[in-house]
Amino acid sequence: MKTFLLFSLLFLFSVNAAWAGTLVLEGKYQNQNLYVINGVMDNGVGFCTYQVSINGRVSTDEVNSSSFEIDFSQFDIKPGSHVVVKIEHKDDCSPKVINPEVLQPHATFEVVDINIDRVGILNWTTKNEMGSLPYIVEQYRWHKWIEIGEVNGKGNMGKNVYLYKAVMHSGENKFRVRQIGYGDVSKKSSTVSVISSIPEPTYVMGKDTRNIIFSAETLYEVYDAYGKVLKRGYGKNVVISNLVRGNYYLCYDNVITEFKKKSKPFCD
Repeated sequence: MKTFLLFSLLFLFSVNAAWAGTLVLEGKYQNQNLYVINGVMDNGVGFCTYQVSINGRVSTDEVNSSSFEIDFSQFDIKPGSHVVVKIEHKDDCSPKVINPEVLQPHATFEVVDINIDRVGILNWTTKNEMGSLPYIVEQYRWHKWIEIGEVNGKGNMGKNVYLYKAVMHSGENKFRVRQIGYGDVSKKSSTVSVISSIPEPTYVMGKDTRNIIFSAETLYEVYDAYGKVLKRGYGKNVVISNLVRGNYYLCYDNVITEFKKKSKPFCD
């Protein structure tokens, strides 16, 4: 009798152990289903997966086949909703999800409205965000779009309202926002612009060529002759004492100009 009980316990343990594996996928529902390649047991009898659940609810998908689809529509899940998918399988085999990227956030936003006022307050309203992605705020300066800031996306399908305070330059200022989703796929808003009354700053180089001094605070960049960025910042003063003799490009406000460093680098 004891031998029979011991055999029964060992048998139950081995059965439970064979059904212990779980593959978990987590993300946002993007209106696309998952597709699974199902393995076969080592003994060639039966398939690997025995149960699939979505957000804790057991799916009715037929998993007893070499491949199957995980259908989200059976649970009436709204696009953009957070989902946790659990694929429970036997230990001696492993199913493979062939398109897990469909649960990763994509740049799907649609701009309802975007505007910029004269003091640099950028406002935009969106809808149809199927995942939380940062918005990259860009401004057109120096004949190119440059990143000036970032605002976290809310990831809601309904209305989302955002605000960013930008640093203005003289003349016409152009702005846009952009998101980068899965696979580095980017989506941009339309461009908005405003004319600023800020006067264009001027600059002088110190007699000892240690500094460039602006008449007002401004964004700036200093490039070498090969286009490499050496200095970048915001303010009224650029320290150039450590630059070697040569020609350089200076970008400030919305101006691109050149200057020549004549003296040797100083050891500050």
